[in-house]
Amino acid sequence: MAPVQARVKKAPRSWDALTPTLAQWILDYLSSMGYEQPTPVQKSCLEIFRGNKDVVVEAVTGSGKTLAFLIPVVEKLLRCEEPPKRHHVQAIIISPTRELASQIYNVLVGLIKFHASSADLLPFAKDDEKRPATTEPVIVPQLLVGGTTKAAEDMSTFLRLSPNLLVGTPGRLAELLSSPYVKAPSSSFEVLVMDEADRLLDLGFSQELTRILGYLPKQRRTGLFSASLSEAVERLITVGLLYPHKITVRVKSLKDGGIIQERKTPMSLQMSYIVTPASHKIPALCQLLEKVEPRPSRSIVFFSTCFAVKYFARVLHGILPSGFSIVSLHGKLEPQVREKNFERFVNATSPTVLLTTDIAARGLDIPQVDLIVQHDPPTDTKVFIHRCGRAGRAGRRGLAVIMLQPGREEGYVQLLDVRQTPITPLDKPPISVADAEAEETSSKIRAQAKSDREIFQLAQRAFVSWARSYIEHQATSIFRVADLDWVDLAKGYGLLELPKMPEVKGLDRSLGLAIDTASIPFKDKAREKKRLAELEKWKKEKAERDAERANGNDGGASSLKRKKNEAWSGKHEQEDLKAARREKKRRKREAMRLGQMTEKEKEEQRKLEELIGEVRRRNAEEGVVKKSGGGGEDEFEGFDD
Repeated sequence: MAPVQARVKKAPRSWDALTPTLAQWILDYLSSMGYEQPTPVQKSCLEIFRGNKDVVVEAVTGSGKTLAFLIPVVEKLLRCEEPPKRHHVQAIIISPTRELASQIYNVLVGLIKFHASSADLLPFAKDDEKRPATTEPVIVPQLLVGGTTKAAEDMSTFLRLSPNLLVGTPGRLAELLSSPYVKAPSSSFEVLVMDEADRLLDLGFSQELTRILGYLPKQRRTGLFSASLSEAVERLITVGLLYPHKITVRVKSLKDGGIIQERKTPMSLQMSYIVTPASHKIPALCQLLEKVEPRPSRSIVFFSTCFAVKYFARVLHGILPSGFSIVSLHGKLEPQVREKNFERFVNATSPTVLLTTDIAARGLDIPQVDLIVQHDPPTDTKVFIHRCGRAGRAGRRGLAVIMLQPGREEGYVQLLDVRQTPITPLDKPPISVADAEAEETSSKIRAQAKSDREIFQLAQRAFVSWARSYIEHQATSIFRVADLDWVDLAKGYGLLELPKMPEVKGLDRSLGLAIDTASIPFKDKAREKKRLAELEKWKKEKAERDAERANGNDGGASSLKRKKNEAWSGKHEQEDLKAARREKKRRKREAMRLGQMTEKEKEEQRKLEELIGEVRRRNAEEGVVKKSGGGGEDEFEGFDD
């Protein structure tokens, strides 16, 4: 009798336990990446989305949503009986930002490198050769993001490469799908994925999403993934999905008293706060970088505005502890620079600090982020969660710290607690900044502004932009402009003087420093030469105006008024050019509006214009009569001598 073989029992949470089982090449990829078992969202999603079902997935940030939709999408395309026809798209993945789209594309490329037939075609994505046809289903991806490449170049790549899986941002995807050469028929199109769906709508992409859905067949599989579902996303569900299965993965923690509370972030992430004056924030950041153990390899500092990021990226060199390099990322950077800086931070081999705005708060899976510091607190608790979620991903321990000013801002802790996002005071490492340390830091920043007018001007713009963002906070009971200590804030920014703002009216704008800011030179000699020439010209014109007024010349007042209304740059031709462009756009809009009218509407419009013209003619005639003295009333000609 043959011996009975013992059945090997699979671990309930292993990749092998999934039904149906994953292909061996996918298991090889997961093993190479060190993913020993699926996360809860991956397990739940793979069991449903791999079948012919739509899904709506809500899971905490850093829970592994990218692989949760990439694996099912790849499997669906490879299960097709035959490869798609040329220029036929089978799947689309939409992302709200260039950085997140590039990240998804890179993960996808890393995955299909383990599929032999698809891996053989990857080199054609970079070559200028037309890719060969295949006799079996394969994955041929293309990345579509605006800014880094032109639409014509993307179209040329599409025609040459004939991809069947598109990953990109809404605008560029909608533009490509509008081409008659791009096909997405119901016979071949399989699946649509919208990642960070709430962010897609927050950024105003509803019109582009509507266009994209209009190009796609209704009979398809759709997956909608997000860390939070808003009312706008709920409306999108009713439009784009058929009988979706909702998957919600939450994290629960045990609070004091045995109360179980839901968490919106992974357990490996510690979220804390410190209460510190504005002038102590930068020194506190330096202490965090020095005291956190182990030494953070990648840190992210969030500011509220692009100008603040640009300014602090200039002045923090030499302020932060030695060994830390600085990278900036914000929306006003050129797309190529943004991409370069992002890659530089991701691939950094030495301790690096990323200074950024909320552009990096969503979806980006940056490896080994150990520390998050929120220099400026956001109003929206969702943004707060996403900022914190850049650390503590994939089980890695992380620390997220928010800096709050003493007083009403401390109420932000209670607001987060009410919205089930509790944070605790930071006790390890202990942060304590002395006034002398804050003054020293401010002096170092001011010394840079004194030596370069560009930094001085950037400081003024950064401070004004921060003040505007603070005023626009929605939680006005917590973020009150009336409670701000403007002098302490100016010290935190290292200002040489307060900018001209209504909020600082009545304060000593010189901050008691008595610095002649008008004499601060540009470090760039060419810019300084130009500034001095413009200053000399202004002084000369001012002297002429003063002389005209002293002589009682009426031309002085009119000249002064004319000069005041002129563009500061003196480039009148640019103003004329802008006016001509505005008029051209107006005529174009008017022509488009008339082109959409019926004949009856055009006739009514013509009569209305004639009536308006007649009214204007009569008003002009009455004005002429009054000016000539024929108005029937005596005109005032001054008092008798």
